[in-house]
Amino acid sequence: MTQENFFITEYDQYLFRQGTHYRSYEKLGAHLGSYQGQEGARFAVWAPNAKRVSVAGDFNDYDAKRNSLICTGDSGIWEGFVPGVRNGDTYKYYIESKHHDYKGWKADPYAFFAEKPPLSASRVWNIFDYQWSDGDWMAGRSQRRWHREPMNTYEMHLGSWKRDENWQPLSYRRLAEELPRYLNEMGFTHVEFMPVTEHPFDGSWGYQTIGYFAPTSRFGTPQDFMYLVDELHRHGIAVILDWVPAHFPRDDHGLNYFDGTHLYEHADPRQGYHPDWGSNIFNFGRTEVANFLLSSALFWFEKYHIDGVRIDAVASMLYLDYSRRDGEWLPNQWGGKENIEAISFLRRLNELIYSHHPGAFTIAEESTSWSMVSRPTSYGGLGFGFKWNMGWMNDTLSYMSKEPVHRAYHHNQLTFSMLYAFHENFVLPLSHDEVVHGKGSLLQKMPGDDWQKFANLRCFLGYIYGHPGKKLLFMGSEIGEWDEWWNERQVHWENLQYPNHAGMQLWLKDLNHTLRNEPALYEVDHDWRGFEWIDCHDYQQSILSLLRWNEDRSSCVVVLCNFTPVVRHGYVLGVPWGGQWREILNSDSQYYWGSGVGNGGVIQANNWGAHGRPHSLTLTLPPLATIFLKPA
Repeated sequence: MTQENFFITEYDQYLFRQGTHYRSYEKLGAHLGSYQGQEGARFAVWAPNAKRVSVAGDFNDYDAKRNSLICTGDSGIWEGFVPGVRNGDTYKYYIESKHHDYKGWKADPYAFFAEKPPLSASRVWNIFDYQWSDGDWMAGRSQRRWHREPMNTYEMHLGSWKRDENWQPLSYRRLAEELPRYLNEMGFTHVEFMPVTEHPFDGSWGYQTIGYFAPTSRFGTPQDFMYLVDELHRHGIAVILDWVPAHFPRDDHGLNYFDGTHLYEHADPRQGYHPDWGSNIFNFGRTEVANFLLSSALFWFEKYHIDGVRIDAVASMLYLDYSRRDGEWLPNQWGGKENIEAISFLRRLNELIYSHHPGAFTIAEESTSWSMVSRPTSYGGLGFGFKWNMGWMNDTLSYMSKEPVHRAYHHNQLTFSMLYAFHENFVLPLSHDEVVHGKGSLLQKMPGDDWQKFANLRCFLGYIYGHPGKKLLFMGSEIGEWDEWWNERQVHWENLQYPNHAGMQLWLKDLNHTLRNEPALYEVDHDWRGFEWIDCHDYQQSILSLLRWNEDRSSCVVVLCNFTPVVRHGYVLGVPWGGQWREILNSDSQYYWGSGVGNGGVIQANNWGAHGRPHSLTLTLPPLATIFLKPA
């Protein structure tokens, strides 16, 4: 940065006021450099309702009287240079407000690094010196067609995946040694990190964010996190971050009541307070606030090379009456319940990410029937690339939790999803939200004895990999965790010494690699051209059969699920081609701790048809199992 651009310019102020300073992190916050022959740091913070702002830290013994900042122009940005500041120094802003005699210490909203919680000061940190080695990945990313590629995502919480020898969470560097290798071995294509942005409370899992530009210091430095992303890219793994603009915590050192006014949040609790999480709601209509959030999102793509963001709790942003009773919310200017400002913000967010970073993508966790979430803004959509299919998730988990004898009466819970499967670009999520707060692990949700629980879960996972849509599985589910997830412990990797858990992991591994190797299972995930029912009406036997096609219909995969513990002999299934068919996957294989019932690998098609198709197969269906078949 040149000397003349080191400080905030009038043009910076103009862009910031307009909400279009998309690299505002280059000017606000703490930046090391030299001024008038002295080494130090320039500090800048937005506090338009302050009458005095100073910066205090290690460099001045936290004396709020020694280094006052100056308000520049009419933007409300306070700025100043402090000599002698070094990389790693801690600091906070001391703000005296024009209103209510408010005085308080605040962490830097634009800080690149912070003290390790429960300490709460920001750290001066140079993040611009990392030498990336993922040039090939980044160059090729702009050509990726994620909707036409396999996407099987491993969702994880960094602090509880594995613990080290001292029972502490693995550092970013240790994760970089172990995680890419594990994901490659297991066949995952993407990893999704629950929020890594700095947060004060471990129990929030990162969803109560304070440091929107800082990876949490719990696991290392910003460069350490860059190294983790770098290694994942080197191993061909795309990186998705959970990013949370829906709400922020009310901790005194954070954004709450920042300059003695409700600067980032709405003042009226009917607009600015989130009843579900006891947190604040951003004022998306304020240009500087929107600029802050947009800059943050773009920052992670620009400086940390991430490939996608998953936006949490989108429904709570879209609806003014979300989780509120009558009288607890304010309608929009037209009397409706839609949050017009949040909708505009989300559309702009998606437009900026896709235009600034070709090949990147966005995912919405949106739990209502809001239309066109994953359709372009030019068509009236919100502009997301993908949407979590929450309806499918609830229906299928409800079905699988029932005893097999009752499933015949709930068959529609499996088939209903295909009535809307292509309304959006769906991801099929089995996320952390389904294995916490008394809901039980996926394995615990399954009925029956131990053998049946594992068989049910293997069958269920096989069904998911046959169903249209991208896949997401939370860590630990791949080995059949008995316990709910808890952020204070690691996955029970020791259970892999037992054949039931090892078999589950092997099944998931084989599912992943089959998905990656069979274009019919991923190329047309969001269009009817890639899917056909063979028989969705066999509810009496709780059997479901479907056909997946690749893009040019030159190859196909048949997926057949038996959701009862009864072996079905002589089951006739219509198929499009004659000749030999191979059983390429069988969840009841003894390799996976199944009973070993199957079809001997190769099946000769009959010359007579069934299910409206010219040929058929006569099969043995294993109990509580999913099998995959393809032409030999």
